[in-house]
Amino acid sequence: MTTTALPSTPSPSPVAAKPSKRAIAGLVGILIAAMMSGLNNRVGALALADVRGVLGFGLDDASWLTTVYSAGELIAMPFAAWFAITLSMRRFELWMIGTCALLAAVMPFIQRLDLLLALRFVQGVASGTMIPLLMMAALKFLPLHIRLHGLALYALTATFAPNVSIWLAGHWTDGLLDWRWVYWQIIPLALIAGGLIAWGLPKDTIQTGRFRQANWVGLALGAPALGLIAVVLDQGVRLDWLNSPLIVVSLVAGFTLLGVYLLTEWYHPSPFIKLQLLGRRNLGLSFTLFIFLLVVMSSGVMLPMHYLGPLQDYRPQQIAPIGLIIALPQLIFGSVVAVLLYQKWVDARFVFSLGLLLIALACFSGSRLTPDWNRDQFVMVQMLQALGQPMAVVSMLFLATSVVHPSEGPYVSGTINTLRALGSLIGGAVVGQSLAVRGRFHGEMLLDHAALAGSSLPSVPEPSQLVGIISQQALVLSVADAYRALGILALLLIPFVLRLTYIPAPDLQASTPLSSSS
Repeated sequence: MTTTALPSTPSPSPVAAKPSKRAIAGLVGILIAAMMSGLNNRVGALALADVRGVLGFGLDDASWLTTVYSAGELIAMPFAAWFAITLSMRRFELWMIGTCALLAAVMPFIQRLDLLLALRFVQGVASGTMIPLLMMAALKFLPLHIRLHGLALYALTATFAPNVSIWLAGHWTDGLLDWRWVYWQIIPLALIAGGLIAWGLPKDTIQTGRFRQANWVGLALGAPALGLIAVVLDQGVRLDWLNSPLIVVSLVAGFTLLGVYLLTEWYHPSPFIKLQLLGRRNLGLSFTLFIFLLVVMSSGVMLPMHYLGPLQDYRPQQIAPIGLIIALPQLIFGSVVAVLLYQKWVDARFVFSLGLLLIALACFSGSRLTPDWNRDQFVMVQMLQALGQPMAVVSMLFLATSVVHPSEGPYVSGTINTLRALGSLIGGAVVGQSLAVRGRFHGEMLLDHAALAGSSLPSVPEPSQLVGIISQQALVLSVADAYRALGILALLLIPFVLRLTYIPAPDLQASTPLSSSS
């Protein structure tokens, strides 16, 4: 356990070093690229029904379009920082952005599912490199007195992008009525991000010597391991988990390869991710909490969508305000939380706990839903989510990165973003499985009650009408159960948050130089 207040802070310098305008422009470009990556993933998943309808794909086959993208994204995250350092961040980002934009331009014209799956996978790999580099760049370019604001921008990838994606998906499919913008939407963002990065980041040379030092065996093991785990988490609910041979084989092979990969990383002198860092309490515990936090945060968008879509026949454009209630405040609230954490009298652990408490309150409020609820009844629930999510995420980032030296930033960014992608997939799997299991349970219980009460009723509904009523009530009860379970999980995390090592606010009077690249 580390007890140093701020081991990541370099020795004070008499003159404060400020990032140049070009460095700030480059960082903004990296932020736009990271947001582009998140939107590309979520909008594609939300608009999948419209895409498969236009192209004529079946439900089961088209579901793999989301899976292969998530697998590619997860595969890229642990290794992105290493390639960015080796090839130079500027060169690597421009290559990845160009790849995403080029594939986005041609995808709407692809009619073959196998080719579209291959292109979507490659695009997932390219997009998966962008979010880790945002945290790495924030640690590299921003001095201490504004670094937490940079991490608040990184938090937008977990709080803003998933929620604003509903509005975009509805706008492309129901507003413009041109489904091709589901893929084309990233092209303008790619041009802006590419221009800022090309102008703002330095033209570093390729470090060819690093290729001889890399853990290539680990890469060969880790990439398929993460891809197989993504398949398990994304397809498990649809294929009924262990009742599917594909899921069983993927599960066993994925975790076996992952175990061997982690062993090679532990003993390799130049690993892609440094597992030894997890021995520090604030890193190991914060990263574990982050996975569970992402599961809890899935209540913010997924549960209202699972309720309003099937029960009230809402399209994405009609559900969009629910997501925007959470998304738009994040543009301000993240920096507000950062300013709060810079105050000497504030303990980040209590801010983190308060954020979890607000999310739990939102979940318990949502668990009171009835079949009469529509979009308006979710407003208060979403407002509590909008307040709680940035308090939890930004505080977690502060507590974790404060025990990290700048030279360790690439290892941390790769690890936390891999866990972020895993946490999002786990959250989707947990919510999907919970709704399926509890829906079946409530359906059977309601059917039994209907059979017992049928003889005493003056008029019995028609079988088709009865099935519709039972399905509706089972859905409402299963969503309420999921809300309740996630609210309890949020409360259970609070004691562990309080076990984190206290980190005082940094001394902003002591000037610090810019972090150097590792």
